[in-house]
Amino acid sequence: MALQSFLAERKKDKDLLVMAHVVCGYPSFEANMQELEIMAEAGVDLVELQFPFSEPSADGPLFVNANEQSLKAGTTVEDCFEFMRQASERFPFQLLMMGYYNTVFKMGEETFVKRLKAAGGVGYILPDLPVEESANLHRLSEEAGIEPIILMTPTSSDKRLAQLGAVSRGLVYVVARKGVTGSKTNMGDDVLALIERCRQHTDAQIGVGFGISGKEDMDFLRGSADMAIVGTAALKTWEESGADGLRKFFAELMA
Repeated sequence: MALQSFLAERKKDKDLLVMAHVVCGYPSFEANMQELEIMAEAGVDLVELQFPFSEPSADGPLFVNANEQSLKAGTTVEDCFEFMRQASERFPFQLLMMGYYNTVFKMGEETFVKRLKAAGGVGYILPDLPVEESANLHRLSEEAGIEPIILMTPTSSDKRLAQLGAVSRGLVYVVARKGVTGSKTNMGDDVLALIERCRQHTDAQIGVGFGISGKEDMDFLRGSADMAIVGTAALKTWEESGADGLRKFFAELMA
């Protein structure tokens, strides 16, 4: 099912969807599968599978370390696609590839789109690829029914948001604050104002990420955003308290 229709279907029963994040191969693919099992039990709607990269420029320290450790363990792009294929066949949520354009460039845009679709992915997040340089990849993606997830940020002008909105489909990732992932975001009127600004420029569903860490953030976003995007808080929980802690984290988050 295409991402847009899948999200619309899930929204019929939920006022706020949840997207989670896993770094492929960290701490291992076995651990990744266990994380996904917990996410499926909790009712997560969408998961970004991060293909590890040596210079993850949009990521905070926790994810930078996870990328480094995964690469040191020998994780390859082939491994990531195979893991995505296994996960897409096993779980009810949909999967996105999250990574950096170098990964796409090295294999070629057409090959990347074909591989992603064959592995069961429905879209991708490439935070370092400007929309001005993405026309060919977006065309190939549209032909394959794959969605590019566009990022909108607090520093974007209205003119820029209009440019981003013009190429958005399915889901827009609204970055709740400046900087990289990992820090707590103080949810307040500025976040609501940003969501409202972004809505003026896109018909896609709005996901909000960077700093979502607990039920209070979820409650704050209800009625404003369509999706909460949870990354660092879940990884930190896994590192500190393993599967039991992660299960408790998602149970409380989505209560």
